[in-house]
Amino acid sequence: MNARDDILGGIRARTRAAAPAPDPYRAPFAVDDLVATFAAKARAVHAEVRVVAEDEIPTAIADILRTRNLAARVHVAPGSDIALPVETAHTPPGPDDTAVTLVSCGIAETGTLVQYARPGSPASWHFRPGFEIAILQGKDIVATFENAVRGPLPPTVNLVTGPSRTGDIEQTLELGAHGPKELAILIVR
Repeated sequence: MNARDDILGGIRARTRAAAPAPDPYRAPFAVDDLVATFAAKARAVHAEVRVVAEDEIPTAIADILRTRNLAARVHVAPGSDIALPVETAHTPPGPDDTAVTLVSCGIAETGTLVQYARPGSPASWHFRPGFEIAILQGKDIVATFENAVRGPLPPTVNLVTGPSRTGDIEQTLELGAHGPKELAILIVR
C-alpha cells in the first residue's frame, strides 16, 4: 500500500449513508392582495409604482414624463398596440430615451416584472432605454415565480426587479448597468 491508497481508503471509510430525499418544494408565500404586495415589493427596490384605471394610463404617463422634466416622446416597440397621447417612435430607444412596454406578468413575492419576448415586445427592448414605463395588468400578477413560468415559454424571458444596478466595481452602486436607470410601473386595476 502507498500513501495514495491510505488517503483514499481513509476517505472511503468516512462516507456516510445517503440523506433522505427532501420533501417537494411548496411555496410558503400567500397573500390576500397580490396587487398591493407587488406594489410594495417593487417600491422597495426603487421602482415608481402607480395603480391606475385603464383610461388613466395616458394621463399617468404624461404626468410621469412631466414630473421628471422629460420630453413628451416615448419609444414603443413595433407591433405593440399601445395608444398614447404623446409622440411615439417605433425605433429602438437609446440610453437617454423613454420606452413604454406592456408586461406579460408580475411576481408579487419579489416585485419582479416578467417580460416574455413576443411580437410587440422584443427581448432587447428592456435593456436599451434610460427610463422604462412598464404597464402591467393587475390580473396578471401571480404570487410566486413558480406560478409565472408555467406552460410553454418563449425563447427569452426577462425578469426585471427595479431599475438596473450593479455594485461590481469597487462596491460602488452603479445605476443603469444592464438596463434602465429608472423604472416606473403602471398597474392597471
